[in-house]
Amino acid sequence: MTRQITISLLLLALLAACQEAPRADKAKVGEIQAVKPAHGNAYQADTVLSVIGWIGTKPTGKHHGTLKLVSGVIYVEDTTITSARFVVDMNTMANVDLAADTAMKNKLERELKSPLFFDVSEYPTAIFEMTAITPYIPSLDDDITLRDATHTIEGNFTAKGITKNISFPAKIKISDKKVTALASFNIDRTLWGMNYRTNKSLQDKLIKSQVNISFSVVAVR
Repeated sequence: MTRQITISLLLLALLAACQEAPRADKAKVGEIQAVKPAHGNAYQADTVLSVIGWIGTKPTGKHHGTLKLVSGVIYVEDTTITSARFVVDMNTMANVDLAADTAMKNKLERELKSPLFFDVSEYPTAIFEMTAITPYIPSLDDDITLRDATHTIEGNFTAKGITKNISFPAKIKISDKKVTALASFNIDRTLWGMNYRTNKSLQDKLIKSQVNISFSVVAVR
């Protein structure tokens, strides 16, 4: 009996240690779509206040960090967004949770910037170009975590030389002088050619294919 209890506790511990991507809306991924023509007033992204977050997970834990924008612009006509384009500086990829361990932090950042993942020497930027935006209307089968989402955004996302169209819920506020946008979603990194350590037979060396991306964008006139 004691042995069975010990085995059960061990299994529970292993299950608890197996990290999954945070619960978030899952981005829908499809083929490239036509980019919206820009018209209306231009709101320039504040590259200091705007932040992109990422979370990667593995059976033994997770890591999270940030990225910065090179540039971004949102076009608004009346109270409607007509176009948007953002350029992400992949060289700014930084880990946050290993701040107290400089050696491990630097090792992880080098790995993420290497050809195993984003290959930033070859592809120093990632680009998102909006292709559609519609008011968010939940359906009965939607399992949405961003409960106060206002819009569904669709756009072509290019990373590591591969472009796919993605769509996700977002919370957007528009005023005369400022636009803010918030979102958090999970996305499969292998669709952009990042297959490193996705084989489940690797056990504790496995890195989950689902990655969480979040952003807080501030754009001003």
